[in-house]
Amino acid sequence: MTATLADPVSEVVEAAEKLLTRRTGAPVTLADPMDLGGSGRSVVLRVRVAANPFSLPRTLVLKKVPPPRATGLHGNSGVPGDDVAFLREAVSYQFATALAKDHRPGAELLAYDFESRLLVLSDLGDATPLAVRLRSNDPDTVGNTLMALAQALGRMHAATVGREEDFSALLRRAGVTEGSDVVSQQALAAVGTVPALLAGQFGLDVPESVLERAERSAKLFTGGRFRAFSPSDLCPDNVVVGDAGVQFLDYEWGGFRDATLDLAYALTSFPLCLCRAPLTSDRIRAMADAWRAEVVGMWPQLAYDEVLAERLLDAQLACVWLSTHLFLPEDHERIASVRAHDLSVPRLSGLAARWELLADFAEGTGHDDVGRHARDVLARLDERAAG
Repeated sequence: MTATLADPVSEVVEAAEKLLTRRTGAPVTLADPMDLGGSGRSVVLRVRVAANPFSLPRTLVLKKVPPPRATGLHGNSGVPGDDVAFLREAVSYQFATALAKDHRPGAELLAYDFESRLLVLSDLGDATPLAVRLRSNDPDTVGNTLMALAQALGRMHAATVGREEDFSALLRRAGVTEGSDVVSQQALAAVGTVPALLAGQFGLDVPESVLERAERSAKLFTGGRFRAFSPSDLCPDNVVVGDAGVQFLDYEWGGFRDATLDLAYALTSFPLCLCRAPLTSDRIRAMADAWRAEVVGMWPQLAYDEVLAERLLDAQLACVWLSTHLFLPEDHERIASVRAHDLSVPRLSGLAARWELLADFAEGTGHDDVGRHARDVLARLDERAAG
């Protein structure tokens, strides 16, 4: 269905026409804008290229982020948070577009304008959102989709190992500092807040061995041995499945970090939102093996089961603590922002699912201290949900 032109839509289309005309040196006309439902304050449209002098694709996707609000800073970037998010996304698309086509994790960046905060992207077509595939009643469809997700993550990681300096150079050119990654900041903050949250809300003390592991695991967001590019905001609403396989959308916090975190995001049911994926122990093992098959050539030490299990446990613990830091407090604005997701569940249900997945993995790999810690938290969450 074609959207009726409203002023913001007209402005985005006009800005894109001017940008593409400058880029191609000939007039470009765009028509039939369709609202794809941007996140937050952004406007995302699909448009048809009515005049195509230089063999542009028949359809394009336009993403425009409004001017930044005057309040608040993220990190030490020195620019408002909305600007940081746009600039990181633009840089991430620049970086990903420079990869070989077969290794590109998402849409191609065709044009951009930092001043107007506009991106022109290739259209991924009528790809199916990951959330739709995961709601299928066919177990094979669900299992195969999760395997494809793990494989796509692995291919992206293998293709970007050793290219962090390229990404950093693009960030510097855009005026964004390395410390402006809000996801990493939240993960590091979780180490300080989660023990107090568990003590205050549930009367639970975190065992010393678990606390030491959590402090170490949070550093995967800023360090780690297996660094590769990540979209960072992995969520079923930001992933699509189409003819080109699994592809990723929304790179607002894209950057380099330990690649095991991306897999752990999927294995702990996407901790930055309240989505609940249909995960089982068998599916988790299959996903871990599928991901490892793609990256083991770059990181041979992951061929050893005990090494993979140890790294994934660290990454999953970091993810579950991050999710607890975000969603255990009754922050209604934050909770409301993710309740519209296709796989969204109530807050306590989503947290309980994550702690149960962590408990199962820890117990299955012989890490009983983490398993007991997770079971203790899970029991309190279940009590609260029932009461």
